[in-house]
Amino acid sequence: MQDLIRNILKEIGEDPDREGLKMTPLRVEKSYQFLTSGYKQDVCKIINDALFHERYDEMVIVKDIELYSLCEHHMLPFYGKCHVGYMPNGKVVGLSKIPRVVDAFAKRLQVQERLTYQIANILMECLEPQGVGVVVEARHLCMMMRGVEKQSTVVNTSAMLGVFRENQGTRAEFMHLIKTQRYA
Repeated sequence: MQDLIRNILKEIGEDPDREGLKMTPLRVEKSYQFLTSGYKQDVCKIINDALFHERYDEMVIVKDIELYSLCEHHMLPFYGKCHVGYMPNGKVVGLSKIPRVVDAFAKRLQVQERLTYQIANILMECLEPQGVGVVVEARHLCMMMRGVEKQSTVVNTSAMLGVFRENQGTRAEFMHLIKTQRYA
């Protein structure tokens, strides 16, 4: 990868042997290894190591999960917040595992729509809840720095599965609770 980065530097008109750029190929390689480390993670294992039998059957929401990803079309960052809710069906998951799941999928080349669905789908599959709702709100540097150059644009995507899709009341409660600012 370092040789490829050196060639990119040459192609854009830079001198990869210049003092400030000598270590850039190594730094870029390490950066991409970190930013795409989600490919090496077993997302089901993240969840299955923290499943607990519990008789709780009301909505559980983890909101305002920061996320950072790379758009697969331009390999530029997009960033924002993810809100995840689920209705347990005999099992709950350790709360810290939900942000870990978000990170595992975000640290791959992505489109926001797929990212949103992957998070919802894996929680539905592994938790077997009554339903899952996921909303992602993000800003895309590919829209801000180039192309259309719209700096204030926010993209919202949602995935609603099970009772979050079938029951308008459940969906409405979830959407209301993720927009409400209440802190314990």
